Amino acid sequence: MRIYDLTLPLSRRLPIWPGDDAIQIARTQKIEDGADANVTRLSLSAHVGTHVDAPYHFLGDGYPTVDQIPLDMLIGRAYVLALSAEVDVITADLLQDAGIPPRTRRVLFKTRNSRLWEVGGSEFVEDFVALSVDGARYLVERGVKLVGIDYLSIAPYGAGAETHQVLLQAGVVIVEGLDLSQVSNGRYMLYCLPLKIPGADGAPARVILLGV
Repeated sequence: MRIYDLTLPLSRRLPIWPGDDAIQIARTQKIEDGADANVTRLSLSAHVGTHVDAPYHFLGDGYPTVDQIPLDMLIGRAYVLALSAEVDVITADLLQDAGIPPRTRRVLFKTRNSRLWEVGGSEFVEDFVALSVDGARYLVERGVKLVGIDYLSIAPYGAGAETHQVLLQAGVVIVEGLDLSQVSNGRYMLYCLPLKIPGADGAPARVILLGV
C-alpha cells in the first residue's frame, strides 16, 4: 500500500499568507556548542503550510475550536478530484459535472496549484485556484464533511470570508496547503491530524493518504 505525504515542509522558504508573521525556526541549544541536546524553537501562524481551519476561525465565539473537531471527520475515505489546468475557480457547475462518487464525504481538490509546490517558490501567489461560494454550497448540499485544497486558502484571494463561512457553518472541516502533486484522481484513505491546541482557530497538520 503506497503512502502519500501531503504535508508541506515547514521552513522559512515556505510561502505565507500576506500579513501573517514569518516562519521562524532556530536552534536554541546545540550539541556542537556544548549542550546536552539540540533544541529548536518554532514561531509560526496557526494557518501556515498544511493546516486545518476550525469553525472558530471565521465564525467566532460559540463555534468549535481546532481541538474540538471530531477525529472521525479527519480520518476516513476521501476522493481526490484532479482538475484541468485550465480551471481557475471551482464552481457548482463544474462540480456537478466532475463525477464525484455518490456518498463522498471528504473531497480533496488537486489543481494547477500543486505545480507551485513542485517548483518550490517562496513567493505568495494571488491567482491560485479556489472554491467559489456556490461551489461551497453545492458541497454542503451533497453532504460533504471535509474539503481540502492544494494552496493556502479554500477561497479566492481577497474574497475569502463567505466561502469559509458557508462551509464552516455547515460543520465542514477545511484543510488547506496540501501538496497533491504526486497524487492521482481517485479514492484514498485520509489521515489528517492537526496539532491539539485548545482554543485555537486552526493548527498545522500532518496529512497523509493511503492508496486503497
